Amino acid sequence: MEFYINAQMQRFNLLMSEIDTAYHDAALKLGMSDSALLVLYTLCSCGGECMLGDITSGASKQTINSALRKLESEGIVYLEAFEGRKKKVYLTEKGRQFAGDTVLQVIEAENEIFASWSDEEKSIYIDLTQRYLADFKEKVKELRT
Repeated sequence: MEFYINAQMQRFNLLMSEIDTAYHDAALKLGMSDSALLVLYTLCSCGGECMLGDITSGASKQTINSALRKLESEGIVYLEAFEGRKKKVYLTEKGRQFAGDTVLQVIEAENEIFASWSDEEKSIYIDLTQRYLADFKEKVKELRT
């Protein structure tokens, strides 16, 4: 069996890894875990409240739950029952202040970067990323076990 990844795929994988590392570095600089950043980022993106199931992005349920428990114990978020067994997550007033001092800096940086791109560049980037994701998910379904 020959192992071969073409140069473009290697570069793509390296860039994806470096992006993940940049978000990890941002979390560390802001004094939080990657999972706490993810939770707060999602809440900020949803106006300060969202369904528990909306907090995803590749992290395990256990990791998200641990981050939520810690954020809850710090008075940054709270959870409430919603429609049966579902739960909704909310930022507290303290959480809104904390998110404003931390996660919103990340969102502002992202917005500044996107604002510096032309509409065509943004469209191409998003369309190709979405296409790659959809195609990769289909290929994952085809993997043999």
